Amino acid sequence: MAREIERKFLMKNQSWKALAHKKTHFAQGYLNDIADKMGKSSVRVRIEGDKANINIKSLEIGLSRDEYEYDIPHSDGQKMLATLAVGPVIEKVRYLVKVDQHTWEIDEFLGDNAGLVIGEVEMDSEDEEVTIPEWAGREVTEEVRFYNISLSKRPYSDWSEDEKQ
Repeated sequence: MAREIERKFLMKNQSWKALAHKKTHFAQGYLNDIADKMGKSSVRVRIEGDKANINIKSLEIGLSRDEYEYDIPHSDGQKMLATLAVGPVIEKVRYLVKVDQHTWEIDEFLGDNAGLVIGEVEMDSEDEEVTIPEWAGREVTEEVRFYNISLSKRPYSDWSEDEKQ
């Protein structure tokens, strides 16, 4: 079993873009309905450039949660997103930015989530020291509305101006 440990931040500005060493288009959709309060996990299919995977995460909000991820054929991923996804497919461009020993994944959302830019940094332990760069703004690790699974149900374009702060 893998355990994902990460922190999420809103981006203050676009200065991180000049530091990005890679960018990849993502499309992802969820195969289970998160409105079902009995569920203990989210099941997601993601197309990442020319690769596809299926991912299962425990429904926990915070620094860490269980995560399982398996490669699947690209054509299967495309078909699952087109026919099995519950709610809209989330699209974004992910940029990788190295800061000290960590690689930040910065997601610039498209479509109904355009305007939202979130940076994530994965860690090996919950108490690991992480350098927070000047372009990283408010931490939103504990705010469920900023999780992709929430954005698939209530996109950023539906938020009030107060909620976007």
